[in-house]
Amino acid sequence: MPEYPTALGASSRDRITLLGKDLAEDVMGEVGFGELAFWLATQRRPGKGETRVFEAVLAALADHGFTPTAIVTRLTYLSAPDSVQGALAAGLLGGGSRFLGVTEDCGRFLHERLEQHPRPLDEDGWDALALEVLQNHKGQRVPGLGHHVHKDGDPRTPRLFRIAREEDLFGPHLSLFAAIGRVHPRVLGKTLPLNGAGVCGAALADLGLPLELLRGFALLARTAGLIGQLAEELRNPVANEIFLSVDLNNSSVPPEPYGGQHG
Repeated sequence: MPEYPTALGASSRDRITLLGKDLAEDVMGEVGFGELAFWLATQRRPGKGETRVFEAVLAALADHGFTPTAIVTRLTYLSAPDSVQGALAAGLLGGGSRFLGVTEDCGRFLHERLEQHPRPLDEDGWDALALEVLQNHKGQRVPGLGHHVHKDGDPRTPRLFRIAREEDLFGPHLSLFAAIGRVHPRVLGKTLPLNGAGVCGAALADLGLPLELLRGFALLARTAGLIGQLAEELRNPVANEIFLSVDLNNSSVPPEPYGGQHG
């Protein structure tokens, strides 16, 4: 019979192991969920500071109001109340380039630029690098820069900067991201906030988490938020009003063919 080695969960008749530990005795009641999620992804147990930064990221991304992911979760539950998993999945599937996916996009963007340049030694050096990065990227979207609501500054960003500094985990990705925040008006001619999804991507990259999984951590956080959205929908439903506001206020217009004529 073939063997399929794994360092994750494995079961025998009377025991379950996880990450080389006895699940019942060494993990349950001993390891927090955020710490465990980090451990599962990296197969190394995080330190207290790493756990604090990681869990701060999860808190930052858990819920942000009636975003499309929250609305579609509520509407899917309205349509199929027998399928909680469908409602949650619908919301998670909406985690793309405009919502939640920015976490991954920003982490990758910063990492790719850092691979191309030596690490600066001081703030002036980081500002010079950020200017070069922005000038080379001029005319293109910079992940993590700008927010549709927090025009004057996303409150999550300075808080996560502060937590990372307190835990001595303010690494190169956060340093470059902060520098972009300082110098971008010189290149773009306007001032934009560094958004929370972007700073979360920079923080996760500084923790050494796989870049390919950064969006997964954002989705992990948002799952908790969507469960909260469903719980509130049960207590104080609004999905039917959202549905009816569209259904009862649509207007019929003549069809508008897409594209040109084809013979």
